[in-house]
Amino acid sequence: MKENRSHDALFGLAIGDALGVPVEFKDRDFLKMFPVQDMQEYGSHGQPKGTWSDDSSLAFCLAESLCGGFDVDEIALKFLQWYNEEIWTPHGRVFDIGIATRMAIHRISQGEQPVLCGGFDVKDNGNGSLMRILPLVFYLKKEEDYQVIYQRVKEVSSITHAHFRSVFSCFIYIVYALEIMKGLDKKEAYNKMKRVIKDFISDKGFNENELQLFDRILRFNIYDLKENEIKSSGYVLHSLEASLWCVLDSVSYKETVLKAVNLGDDTDTTGAIAGGLAGLIYGYEAIPEKWINQLVRKDDIIGLCDRLNTKYETYN
Repeated sequence: MKENRSHDALFGLAIGDALGVPVEFKDRDFLKMFPVQDMQEYGSHGQPKGTWSDDSSLAFCLAESLCGGFDVDEIALKFLQWYNEEIWTPHGRVFDIGIATRMAIHRISQGEQPVLCGGFDVKDNGNGSLMRILPLVFYLKKEEDYQVIYQRVKEVSSITHAHFRSVFSCFIYIVYALEIMKGLDKKEAYNKMKRVIKDFISDKGFNENELQLFDRILRFNIYDLKENEIKSSGYVLHSLEASLWCVLDSVSYKETVLKAVNLGDDTDTTGAIAGGLAGLIYGYEAIPEKWINQLVRKDDIIGLCDRLNTKYETYN
């Protein structure tokens, strides 16, 4: 098998997710005493070792849809099929889904326009679109117009999460991932992302109060913060901060995802979001082979990666 960037990203994401599934909802103090150091089984959701959650399922649905090109209606249909027909589930059934995502999928099933299905309220800022957005980098990797990038990210996020805070979190994450894809090291990519975002928002008239919420990422260096200043709940901004902090404060794929999971609380999602970036940074070969072999539906994921690579010629 010839690995490519899609293997880096999708395996990176799914393994981070699977490491976190057994300890989801465990707090940081518990994980200080009993840290995750390897794949575990059962635990919070009673799942076998190597089982990934809805985070990976919806990322795989997005990736599979992108294999046919960019179509928001088709992406939304894949999400609906996952929920109803249980495509891209690890064991044939959905065992974990966020409230906002469930409500959005119900709206999709009622025939609403996908970009209007996500919640627009400030309370609708869980991490459910951030956790699955990464495959979009393959479609956008040659796009140089950041307005187009923002619009595509907004459309894909809004299927389940339409508030500016969720959309902008996804935009920051995708811009950072795109800079990594260009070959910059993780801190160079972080600094470049901050410059790109600053230039982009300069004439957009975005709500200043909303933008200020991102100061710890965009005005300062998130990696300068101490662990006790980083939260790891299901709130989208906490997930973005925690994931970037883990990526920028680690030196390997393994360290990144274990650090992310051991922050506690929304362990699978922090693991997935950080793991996808770490996969792009360090590569598929840097992921422990044992973890790859333990991942549920490994061969199906390889096939998806190959199809995504064929579509977007991501190998380099």
